[in-house]
Amino acid sequence: MADFDERLVSADADGPEEQVIEAALRPRRLDDFIGQERVREQLSLVLHSALRRGRTPDHVLLSGGPGLGKTTLAMIIAAELNAPLRISSGPAIERAGDLAAVLSTLAEGEVLFLDEIHRMARPAEEMLYMAMEDFRVDVVVGKGPGATAIPLDIAPFTLVGATTRAGMLPGPLRDRFGFVAHMDFYEPAELEVIVKRSARLLGVEISDDAAAEVAGRSRGTPRIANRLLRRVRDFAEVRADGVINLELARSALTLYEVDERGLDRLDRAVLSSLMRKFGGGPVGLSTLAVSVGEEPETVEVVAEPFLVRQGLLARTPRGRIATPAAWAHLGLTPPPSSPMAGALFEIDEDPE
Repeated sequence: MADFDERLVSADADGPEEQVIEAALRPRRLDDFIGQERVREQLSLVLHSALRRGRTPDHVLLSGGPGLGKTTLAMIIAAELNAPLRISSGPAIERAGDLAAVLSTLAEGEVLFLDEIHRMARPAEEMLYMAMEDFRVDVVVGKGPGATAIPLDIAPFTLVGATTRAGMLPGPLRDRFGFVAHMDFYEPAELEVIVKRSARLLGVEISDDAAAEVAGRSRGTPRIANRLLRRVRDFAEVRADGVINLELARSALTLYEVDERGLDRLDRAVLSSLMRKFGGGPVGLSTLAVSVGEEPETVEVVAEPFLVRQGLLARTPRGRIATPAAWAHLGLTPPPSSPMAGALFEIDEDPE
């Protein structure tokens, strides 16, 4: 069974090495941040208005898929405010005391970045409500009937929360953020600019059409674009003179099994099995997963979101269905019995 965490087109960071490379490629200021134009402009107004008033800006919530720039924006917010940045994550804060320890050591104006904030423990989350609103926390000393709550003032700070599951955030927490932004997937033209910029920083020469090719296969995600660029660079250095042209970029991406729409081996296996073995569906998730030798969770969480977003697969009450675009992409002809009615594709449910 394949380890889906190692997929070249995974939007998650692979490990410490990739995180180091990402840090080197990240823009440092808001003006250098590519894409997310609406979010950039709104955030610029929030930050510069706060600077003019000499006050800490409203707390900021950034939502969206992995690899779209939430961490980068948090770092930029601190840089724009000329403030120190403290980084933590929801899963790392298991108890209210963990959060109190972080909050009590914040300097005035400091930016606290909490990644995956929706995964924070409930007691810590309730403590965060008061900290965000009143810059105060109640530290409980002792246990049982003799326990005493001691109020502790904390320095005014700006919380930047990031989440890939905005729907899992409790309403009271979401309401305490003064600025909420959703990060959209990037257009190919925006990713092309990112690829060219990253190539310059990496010291790689790449043609315009090759940069566009890499961008077009990056699934709307800068992290994937940068990862594909590095793999194409490796190919160019070993198989050619290190200069990336269109032909070389296509050869490299073919070798790494990333097709022209950004689908990899797992994506194509799911579609191929759905069409070749089940006539295009409908078929249940568990059955489809067994047919490609993967766990149902792998197919549902790793492959399906992109296939659905690309209009290649539909989830219906009766099961998964291949769309006309999927048949065309794999060059297959649907059987007469294939469910092609568009009305079936509107409901996102599954019996399994």
